[in-house]
Parts: sequence; structure tokens; C-alpha cells
Amino acid sequence: MLRAMSSHVYIKRRLHPGLLDAMVRGGAQALEIFAARGHFNYHDKDHVKEVGNWFKSEKIEFHSVHAPIYMDNNFHSGGQPVNIVDADKRNRIDAMDEIKRAIEVAEYVPFRYLIQHIGKTNEYDDPRKFENALSGIEHLRAFARPLGVSLLLENIPNDLSTPEKLKELIRLLRYEDLGVCFDVGHAHMMSSVHQAFSVLEGRIRSTHIHDNKRDKDSHLWPGEGTIDWEQTMQSLRTATGQPAMLLEIEGAEDMDVPGKMAECYGRLESAGVAAE
Repeated sequence: MLRAMSSHVYIKRRLHPGLLDAMVRGGAQALEIFAARGHFNYHDKDHVKEVGNWFKSEKIEFHSVHAPIYMDNNFHSGGQPVNIVDADKRNRIDAMDEIKRAIEVAEYVPFRYLIQHIGKTNEYDDPRKFENALSGIEHLRAFARPLGVSLLLENIPNDLSTPEKLKELIRLLRYEDLGVCFDVGHAHMMSSVHQAFSVLEGRIRSTHIHDNKRDKDSHLWPGEGTIDWEQTMQSLRTATGQPAMLLEIEGAEDMDVPGKMAECYGRLESAGVAAE
């Protein structure tokens, strides 16, 4: 599996080439950039060019952009969410416009996937919200396709993003290029990794790899929580979409990110091999 890393590990810092270099030193062959304006300001052409020029000079795949979650600069602010199923039409329009600005990064430096949430954490199910999701995904796909970007829907802890709901959205939209970013940590919290994988495996195109103890979405390094990584890695290797093994970790100021990455990739690559 392709070794990949999310810049989420540095979400509290402004993204710059030094941090990108650090993730490459850790063994990443592909990167996902988290579109939080305090981290990666996709509204700022100079910042986009700074990051884009790095990708153009390095032999590293710009794998994906994680769509913004909040409208403001602070990822942990708890401010207005970027929510394509919001009950207020004005908020939905603002959310769509914000996501489009992130997609437009592909005009300067191409990337493969946009990782998109359906609703916010703990969003309750509602037929109107489901219709808003269908409409929003269709609209974003139409905007992204000419730029060479495909949408991946992520399973997150809410009633609209269960594996079954995502499968139903994809079935109704009937787009072959619409896939899933399979978040292992979220699956562990919501039901089980095995159950969620069995529902979504035919559409999995990328992953978010992190651990937790089922009590909160803590984005730990694999092995620091309670996920069965032997079974998980054995399952992921069978996915038809050949998804990237993409780490999405909660960082800390004194963390040796490259060292932890190298150790983690080695452990994951050996996990489950004997059982195959």
C-alpha cells in the first residue's frame, strides 16, 4: 500500500516546505493537505504557490485535500461549520463556496481527491438533510471534475455518514468516480472496522489511519488505542481500490513526527501479513 500522510499532524502550525520535508523524511510517498486556513490558507495565492512549488519540485504525490470544516482560520475554534447539509440555505451556499475555494488549488497544483464530510459531528438524520447531501455532492462533483479532482466521502461520527448511509448516497448518485475515504478510527467508534469495511469495501479509494479507545475521536498513532491492526490491515489489503495507507494523527509540539511515522509504517506493513 502507498505510504501517505495527512498534514493534520501539524494542524496548529502554518504549513510550509519544512513541514512537508519532515513528512517525506518519515517515509511518506504521498500527502494529504488539510484545508484549514490557519494551517493551509487556500484563499492566499502566495501560500498556495509556496506549497504548490514544493510539490512541483519534489517527487511526492499530492494525493488529496481535506475539505474545510470551519469557515474561520482556527481549526479548533468551534466557529461556524462548513456544512453542506445545513438547514439554512444561506449557510449551505456559503459552505459550498468555501469548499470550491479549496478545490481551486488544483488549478495551480493538481491533486487527486477531495475528502468531504457529510454534515458535522453528531449530525442527526433527516430526509431533508439527505436531499441536501445529494444536491451538494452533485454540485461539488460538477465543479471538481474539470479540475481533475474526484470526491471521496468520509465516514464520520454522525447519523448521515454511517457506512450504510454513504453507500445509499453513492447508489443514488450513480457516479463511478465517487468513492469513500475509509476512516478506520471513526469506524472503530461507530460500529467496528470489520463491519464498516464490509459495507464500503467496493468504493474505498483512500483511508484515514489512526487509533482511539472508542471513548473519543483522539487520532492516536496505531497501537495506542484498541483497534485490532492485524485484522484491519489484512482487510485493507483486499480493498479493490488499492487505497493509500494514509495516517491522520493528532500532533503535539514535542512530537518526533518523522520518527513516529517511520516506526508506524513498518508496524502496519507487517501487521496481518502472516494471516494472509
